[in-house]
Amino acid sequence: MRTIIRRTYSVCPVCLKRIPAVHAAYGKTVCLEKTCPQHGQFSAVIWRGLRDLDAWRGNLPEIAEGENENCPHACGLCPEHRQGSCCVLLEVTKRCNLNCAFCFAGGGNGEDIPFATVRRHLHDLADPGKTLVQLSGGEPTVRDDLPRIVAAAKEAGCRYVQLNTNGIRLAGDREYVRDLAAAGLSFVFMQFDGTDDNIYRTLRGRSLFSIKKQAIENCAQYNLGVTLVPTIVPHVNTAEIGNIIRFAVGHSPAVRGVHFQPVSYFGRFPSLPSDSSRFTLDELLAAIEEQAGTLVPGNSLQPSRCDHSLCGFHGDYLVMQDQTLYPLHKNRSNCCETVTAEQNRAFVARRWQRPEPEEATASGTSRAEDDIETLEGFLRRVRSHSFTVTAMAFQDAGNLDLERLRSCSLHVFAGGRFIPFCAYYLTKQV
Repeated sequence: MRTIIRRTYSVCPVCLKRIPAVHAAYGKTVCLEKTCPQHGQFSAVIWRGLRDLDAWRGNLPEIAEGENENCPHACGLCPEHRQGSCCVLLEVTKRCNLNCAFCFAGGGNGEDIPFATVRRHLHDLADPGKTLVQLSGGEPTVRDDLPRIVAAAKEAGCRYVQLNTNGIRLAGDREYVRDLAAAGLSFVFMQFDGTDDNIYRTLRGRSLFSIKKQAIENCAQYNLGVTLVPTIVPHVNTAEIGNIIRFAVGHSPAVRGVHFQPVSYFGRFPSLPSDSSRFTLDELLAAIEEQAGTLVPGNSLQPSRCDHSLCGFHGDYLVMQDQTLYPLHKNRSNCCETVTAEQNRAFVARRWQRPEPEEATASGTSRAEDDIETLEGFLRRVRSHSFTVTAMAFQDAGNLDLERLRSCSLHVFAGGRFIPFCAYYLTKQV
């Protein structure tokens, strides 16, 4: 039996025209359904019913009729956008040293953005003393002058500079890592799809696991925290989720967390996927519970309170001496408690950025001797061994929900505008 439980707006996957959409429940499974007057009906699963959707979403208002009428095509952010910029993504190149099956940017054969242009954009986007900028592409490390770009970001006033990378250059060029750290790089967001090279050959076209491990080791040498970023693809690496978390915990404090990204179909994948090719947020939660077991304590993963609750989740932990995770937050009600972009930015920066070695051991006690039963030991452990499990479920033309889009805090800076990530990379599915 079909029951309409929510009304919203989306786009036609063929022409990208804004059209009305509904959340339609079939038992516990929920689909986003929409009809384009020109191209017909479309449906995409958005929830498999493995969690209570209403409880997870919380008391969020629907989009009113006539609201955001120019969204998403005129986005830049409008006064009706509900969230500020937690992280600003800036593309610095269209080139890449891989040809991945799934890539939001669809890059590989383009050119570098001229340094003068990048520098000007950094000054335009920076809110001095606050901004977290993510240098992206393409693959930013194909640029020999990336350390100079990092320095320019700091000069422009960016408080945090994050590198989005596949890790290949970081593994093979230790001096390059040294130069990035010296220039002021804050932390590294590294593509990491599993612990089996069969996965990398399928998704990335070559064996990469040993390269990923070397990149982490090189970053650790220069005190650069690494967050692992798996793209989770059905029938490829959904069974690796627990192994990824265990690997990350085992490489703490060099690895600061795991940021899961269920696959979305845009960029280099311009075709309409079937529901069996989608991996929903509640499937990811269930997989973590099943595969990680007691490593990730129950109820420690909470809906996003910065972005829309259907966009992601977060868990905040300490890695203990026996390589277990101690949750810092549990059983928090989602309710209406919203976190600002600035608050969220400060949270992720504290967790993902490694402290200076002398700061982590200021009392003369080694990290291995930390005792969280004392206030001093607890605070020291928080600084040295913080760890996060987070997720971001990006949207494509098949499942784009404007209710979610207007709460986005990850913005691409392009053409002098701040554009929600999923709106910027939106591509037709034909």
